[in-house]
Amino acid sequence: MAATLVGLGVLIAGYSAWGKDSNTSDQKLANLYKIDQIEKTWHKAASRKNLNLMMSLWAPKATATIGGKTYTGKTAIRGLFAKSGPFQPQNHWESDTPAYKIRATVNGSKGTLYFECHYVDVDTGKVVTAVGADQEVRKINGRWLITNLTAATVTLKP
Repeated sequence: MAATLVGLGVLIAGYSAWGKDSNTSDQKLANLYKIDQIEKTWHKAASRKNLNLMMSLWAPKATATIGGKTYTGKTAIRGLFAKSGPFQPQNHWESDTPAYKIRATVNGSKGTLYFECHYVDVDTGKVVTAVGADQEVRKINGRWLITNLTAATVTLKP
């Protein structure tokens, strides 16, 4: 009976802590987890050539700067991805990020996310290209979305 009461007390205390404002460490961890899901969804979309899933990650007025050119808005960004290597039907690529190459921050409803995309040709097992994505993210209508991306140079060494 005593163990049950202690367990119930811990559960109630935990529930109370969860209900605090967005500055709590629990909320920060929850937001970091949701920001990290952007990377996971990105790679799922690229590996499956699913443009709709990729575009679900972007804010309506987002920007993407790649190769010195800036694309503004989801329509322009969609066009960019439609022409990119991972989304080409002849390429049989899987997209992955080594865990140690992911960094995320959060401050209220804004954050940052960096990860690298290592595209591996399934047929040869070789990395065919690697791209870094340095991003600003924001919580909009309850969802974390990319608001700005700048391509970054990567190295394939640890």
